Amino acid sequence: MMMAHRLTVIPRIEANYENLTPVERSIANYFLKKRKLAASDLKAKELAKKLHVSEPSLTRFAKKCGYKGYREFIFDYQQSSVRSALTDSPLIQRVMADYEELLNKSYHLIDESQLHRIVSLLKTKSRIYIYGKGSSGLVASELKLRFMRLGLICEAMSDEHLIKINNALLDESSLVIGISVSGKTSLIIDALQNAHQKKATTLLITANQDPLFEEFVSEIILVSLKSTLSRGQIISPQFPILIITDLIYAYYLEDERESKEKVFNQTLHALESLRKEPFKEQEE
Repeated sequence: MMMAHRLTVIPRIEANYENLTPVERSIANYFLKKRKLAASDLKAKELAKKLHVSEPSLTRFAKKCGYKGYREFIFDYQQSSVRSALTDSPLIQRVMADYEELLNKSYHLIDESQLHRIVSLLKTKSRIYIYGKGSSGLVASELKLRFMRLGLICEAMSDEHLIKINNALLDESSLVIGISVSGKTSLIIDALQNAHQKKATTLLITANQDPLFEEFVSEIILVSLKSTLSRGQIISPQFPILIITDLIYAYYLEDERESKEKVFNQTLHALESLRKEPFKEQEE
């Protein structure tokens, strides 16, 4: 049977990891690498001594993770911390446990009010573009096809030249959705900055909560991170992206569901009729 995982604390640490100082990262690493900590290991004085940091550093670390202070951080940690014993598990169980952990982490990063805001943008913006590079570009293309089957016309782009040309044509009626798990894909981040300058509304799906994004991104959609999982190199980094895009799709479908299902069935009928057409050899 798969084990439960720490739910709230770890996703918060990982989402803010890039914004921590070296001292704060040493604290973060301690919690990320330890699967179970006794209450005595969590006392501020003892932990500060063990990590060679000051007690105020623990407080600053906790605040950067979204807590009022270290005491609240520890309370949340103790509430959500459970035993984890992956080392003796078969490979299949470890990989599946990582999937479960990603799902748990994703659940605690979901902001339902944000999903409603995104649906509102999808309904009101006349031009919608989805940018992604590499495997994120494949996710962008899939999201485009799924939206189109609900009657939402949009475009997915992964080619640098096309993105630059498209950005020159953006205005306040445009919505640009960028996908970058690391938050460091220069093509996507630069494109969002340029889109913001053109008065377009911008969304970023990422696992990196960099405060700089707030200067040019209207909505930062956080997804779970996989780098600290036991078999992170096996699981596709796009898995958490697919979770959030499925949620966006589901919320968009639920809004005026009857009319959208009608459009979906029309596209389904079109595809079915295509499959029924007999193969015809091309005339020379």
